[in-house]
Amino acid sequence: MTDTNKKEMIARVDEALNDVRPHLKVDGGNVEVVDITDNHIVKIKWLGTCENCSMSMMTMKAGIEETLRGKIPEVSGVEAINGLNVG
Repeated sequence: MTDTNKKEMIARVDEALNDVRPHLKVDGGNVEVVDITDNHIVKIKWLGTCENCSMSMMTMKAGIEETLRGKIPEVSGVEAINGLNVG
């Protein structure tokens, strides 16, 4: 993936995440796009209360990943770089 393609895809992902963000903000959290790998895995960073939430894995799979795949079919998955389920 070229740098231009990556920047465009990150912008598309960030825009798609705006559908999920209001639900996260209700509980004091948010999410940030950190990177997209060459095989289209979106790397996210949990912000606020999401970082230490026991439900973040479910939110990532059922909320974020499903939203992104529905809007951007080339997304192959989502992985968090921080939070309770990392490391």
